[in-house]
Amino acid sequence: MNAPTAAATAPRDTSRAKGPIVWLDMDQQALDDAYDQLVYAPNRDQLTQRRIINSAAARQRIGDPLRFAYGPTPVEGLDVFRSIPASGGRTGGGPAAIFVHGGAWRTGSASDYSFVAEPFVRAGGNFVVLDFTTVDDAGGSLFPMVEQVRRAIGWVYRNADKFGGDRERLYLISHSSGSHLAGCAVTHDWAKEGLPRDILKGATVSSGMYDLKPVRLSKRSKYVKFTDAMEQELSAIRHLDRLVTPLIVSYGTYETPEFQRQARDFAAAVKAAGKPVELLVGEAYNHFEMLETLANPYGLLGRAALAQMGLEK
Repeated sequence: MNAPTAAATAPRDTSRAKGPIVWLDMDQQALDDAYDQLVYAPNRDQLTQRRIINSAAARQRIGDPLRFAYGPTPVEGLDVFRSIPASGGRTGGGPAAIFVHGGAWRTGSASDYSFVAEPFVRAGGNFVVLDFTTVDDAGGSLFPMVEQVRRAIGWVYRNADKFGGDRERLYLISHSSGSHLAGCAVTHDWAKEGLPRDILKGATVSSGMYDLKPVRLSKRSKYVKFTDAMEQELSAIRHLDRLVTPLIVSYGTYETPEFQRQARDFAAAVKAAGKPVELLVGEAYNHFEMLETLANPYGLLGRAALAQMGLEK
């Protein structure tokens, strides 16, 4: 079945006169709506509540995570859920997935995303969920968030033995604004940190933003203090020469038109650069529903990420 077009899934307001074009064929309101998930996903609050409830339930089943600090400030910590071998033997061992959560760069904490860990640890992998600062606490800058995510990845590589993980099998998984941060990680020059260029053996990025130009033009500029340097340096699509990580890029057909386009354009650019990439389309999923497929070993993202890690049953 063909995917619905952006126009087919967009909110319709036939009474509104279109204003001056700001980006592509969008006026300011259309562009603002295209970077506002609530406009296209009216069940956002229900899914947020379900995510928190399911995370608490998952911790009851698989146990509380180990907690480590990767930096000096209180927010610079990460939760590690160790692998659960099918044999019931020693926990730990196996590859590790590092998860970068979304939240418009403004909200979210590691404890809210425990539910994603369960299928990975039961399949024999470790699952690391990052905490990091918010753009509001960072004074409107995205640079501290990107730096913390990169530093956390480096910490996992250097300290995988503390939870029994295999540092040579690290994978990155992300959603929403977390995929913007993940994009900045996979296009980072890791050699500058004294780390392998291929520190990440694969990445699954879902529902993200990879070019900040249209985001800068949207109402998100009210809380992100965009600069030319920020737009240039933190737009992953502009730094594909540094990309060595095989990618899975995904979006849902009921996401906003801009989040759909960003994913398609990013995947196309990676392919054109001759780098390995797979584009996955979630038919009839909105932005927040896409995340739930990651917590299901038979879901679109769960199956893909587990297969990328060599853990698919």
